[in-house]
Amino acid sequence: MKVEIIKIGNSRGVRLPKAVLDQCSLHATADLSVEHGAIVIRPRRRPRHDWDARFAASANAAPKKKVRAADDGPLPDHVSQVWDRREWRW
Repeated sequence: MKVEIIKIGNSRGVRLPKAVLDQCSLHATADLSVEHGAIVIRPRRRPRHDWDARFAASANAAPKKKVRAADDGPLPDHVSQVWDRREWRW
């Protein structure tokens, strides 16, 4: 599709047809970047927009582990992690 670059103040712009905006789900704001010499405009996504689906997928894919119950008693004294020895300073 051929588009004309128009002057907008000291900048330049391109008019995007409504059909293109709808097809790409572009609304009030978008992400703009330059990749390999090409201008790329992507729809702006809200942070964590797909977390629900990813959590559900990981819950179904992960093997089930025994959950430690509150009545199992305290953790034994010998439980230690590398970060315990490296990061804690007394």
